[in-house]
This record gives sequence, structure tokens and C-alpha cells, in this order.
Amino acid sequence: MTELSIETQQKYMREALKQARKAGMIGEVPIGAVIVHDGEIIGRGYNLREHAQDATIHAEIMAIQEANRNIGSWRLEDCQMFVTLEPCPMCAGAIINSRIPELFFGARDPKAGVVGSLYNLLTDERFNHQVEVHERVLAKDAGELLQAFFQDIRKRRKAAKQARKAAEAGKKEIDG
Repeated sequence: MTELSIETQQKYMREALKQARKAGMIGEVPIGAVIVHDGEIIGRGYNLREHAQDATIHAEIMAIQEANRNIGSWRLEDCQMFVTLEPCPMCAGAIINSRIPELFFGARDPKAGVVGSLYNLLTDERFNHQVEVHERVLAKDAGELLQAFFQDIRKRRKAAKQARKAAEAGKKEIDG
């Protein structure tokens, strides 16, 4: 593998974080990914599954599809992927199948991550391809982005619940 400096790793992870923010701005879980080939970003993606109502539209899948189009091959053998959150089983499978040799990710996903949290699919030698994994690149930034997103959702749900209760109380008073 090509040795990437910490500065270079962080540079590309910041690009993945930009993608994650795009998802967050439209109400999607803020996860972003980029794929790099010879120092150039050839694939970008962010979650769109709510908007598309398609369970497969994850950041990694979008980035892989764009990278495949840009290099004209399904094989991404000389590439690195940067993703803000530890990949799920589907995305880990796509990383293996597209032959990406190196993955950098930010925050761990204890509920769905399979790059060390629940399983470790990318280094399992039973597969025909293994991936070199580098974790916790700008993990604090990635984790804070996700945390803020879910805190906002909880705050909005609580406000909506309080508004419903107030409306019900007002209706009882009028009907009373």
C-alpha cells in the first residue's frame, strides 16, 4: 500500500465529512465517503436512502459507483476509500467485491459496523480479497456530526410530542 501521511489522510477524510454534511442538510444520516486514486478523488457519496426510499443508497455505494464510472472498471484495485463511519455488512461486501485495497474510516458503529465492531469482514481470509484498514481518522469530528444529528432528531420529536399534548389539552378544554 501507499503510505499516506496523517495530513493526507485527514485531508481526504475532511472531504468525506463534507459529503456527510450534505446528507445531514437534507435530513439524511450524515455519512459521507470518497474514493481516491493516484491522489485524486474519483468517487464521492453520501447517504440518500430516505430520499430515494432505497436501502442500498449508502455513501460507500454511491462513491463506488461513481469511481467505477470514472475509471471505466468495476475493479478499484489502486484506490483508497475514506468513509466517516465504520461500514455496514452491505458496504463492506461492496468494498471487498470492488477490490478496494485500503479503507480509512472515522467513527466506529457499534450497532452495525463490521470492520471491527460486530465482525471484521474486510480482513477475513476466507474471502478472496482482504482490505487494509485504518480507523479513527478524524473520529471525533465524524462522531460529533452524527451525535448532533441524532440529538436534533430527538429534540424535534420531543417538541412535536409536547405540541400534540398541548393541542389535546386545548381541545379538551374547548369540548369540556
